[in-house]
Amino acid sequence: MISSYKKFWNNIFNFSSTSSRSDYWWPVIINYILSGLIISIIQKMMGHPIEDIYNLTDLTANWALYIISIIVWIGTFTVKVRRLHDTDRSGWWLLIDLIPVIGTIWFFILMILPSKRSRWN
Repeated sequence: MISSYKKFWNNIFNFSSTSSRSDYWWPVIINYILSGLIISIIQKMMGHPIEDIYNLTDLTANWALYIISIIVWIGTFTVKVRRLHDTDRSGWWLLIDLIPVIGTIWFFILMILPSKRSRWN
């Protein structure tokens, strides 16, 4: 679990290799849990939703949230591409997720497929 999360951050800009199922799913799960906890803690400390800006501190917290979200999004995007490579598919298969409902279900299926011998290594 920890090694998968370290690989996630060490390969944040790597589009060309592969990621196993555990190297994809552990960071996704950990990031969802961490983001929920951190946002809950920040909102509890501020006393209002993080989107509401009343002063400079609120603005700073809001901008920090956006910057961190972009960095995590980039890492998640690249791990999705590497996971698709591990199932011997092109990273362009990410676009299937743009199709409402069916595309999302199909993309989920692609993410749970077992690894194949890959040309991407």
